[in-house]
Amino acid sequence: MSEKGFLTEGQIADFESDGYVIVDFGFEPSVLDELITTLHPYYNPEHLKAPSFGARIQDAWKFVQPAHYLATHPNVLSALQQLFGRKPLPFQTLNFPVGTQQATHSDIIHFNSVPSGLMAGVWVALEDIDENNGPLRYYPGSHKLPEITMQDAGLRPGYEDYPEYERFIARQVENNALEARTGLMPKGHALIWHANLLHGGSLHIDHSRSRHSQVTHYFFEDCTYYTPMHSTPEEKAVRNPEWIDPLNWEKREPVTPNALREPPQRSLRTRLVDWLRG
Repeated sequence: MSEKGFLTEGQIADFESDGYVIVDFGFEPSVLDELITTLHPYYNPEHLKAPSFGARIQDAWKFVQPAHYLATHPNVLSALQQLFGRKPLPFQTLNFPVGTQQATHSDIIHFNSVPSGLMAGVWVALEDIDENNGPLRYYPGSHKLPEITMQDAGLRPGYEDYPEYERFIARQVENNALEARTGLMPKGHALIWHANLLHGGSLHIDHSRSRHSQVTHYFFEDCTYYTPMHSTPEEKAVRNPEWIDPLNWEKREPVTPNALREPPQRSLRTRLVDWLRG
């Protein structure tokens, strides 16, 4: 560990080179187990049977303290401060019981800032992740590519053209001869990634197994925050995030499982809209 923060100089160099770094932050295993157990009743039972984009719970930190613990852990905040040189501000959690098999994308299309690129994600493995239960897939060094907006891809702002955006990104991967890696990680390890890193979900091969994980998204202080997907060169769709306070947690009004379960008939576009509004 360096004198100024949790990460070593080598880990900082890896992040700068590759756009991600895998870290053991020292999370308490019992807290990871508690998070899995507590959230289990809130997932749609259909989402526990097979990989699904919709198999997620947004902002569990509001009603489950272990989710808040992961999002605001001092070692995580210290590492992000080192990497970005600004105070990190957690604003959203997503919890997953299985792999999503989500197509390759950059978070920059969903979350950005002025100055640009001051956003990061931290993905925590709540159980062992191997090649059979849906590991992350990411492309080292892709964070150094130019940021791609819908306009850059020749597409309209909004979600109607999102499948075309995914195809455009797939062509960028091919044109730049990017090589994928998969996040094979033991329980408790975390992956920090730069907002512009191209990443997605690998195949979840063994449907008898879960792939419990939590993602927390972070902006950084003294920025303007916006959603590029909804923006144009003339006008940014500004965000006003609700920050997750590291020092205080108070359980919100109880949320019933049915309120969190996603009706299976909802379209991909509707799911994307609801997910990204947070």
